[in-house]
Amino acid sequence: QVQLVESGGGLVQAGGSLRLSCAASVRTFSRSAMGWFRQAPGKEREFVAAISRSGGSTYYADSVRGRFTISRDNAKNTVYLQMNSLKPEDTAVYYCAASSTPYGLDSTRPYDYWGQGTQVTVSS
Repeated sequence: QVQLVESGGGLVQAGGSLRLSCAASVRTFSRSAMGWFRQAPGKEREFVAAISRSGGSTYYADSVRGRFTISRDNAKNTVYLQMNSLKPEDTAVYYCAASSTPYGLDSTRPYDYWGQGTQVTVSS
């Protein structure tokens, strides 16, 4: 069974940075596209960023483009989300997810596996 475990969340002041990690217990990690989503209280889960299997292509939501960077290390079965210039509206539970298909990665639909989430709180 595939397990995705996020870490790196916490409390940070506006303008600060955090780096999230997602470790995958799957031997086929390099064959999975990976994504980060977030969900704030009372809101739907929304796309944040995604990365292709090789890491050669990345995708971002408009709200985070230029501030967040997604990357992956296939040798370590880990995907990262570097978050800079954080804003209070970035406060949410952040989830990583794995997809066996490289298409439609800005939607929750193609993702087969999800982590349990890590809380990110940005104070003003």
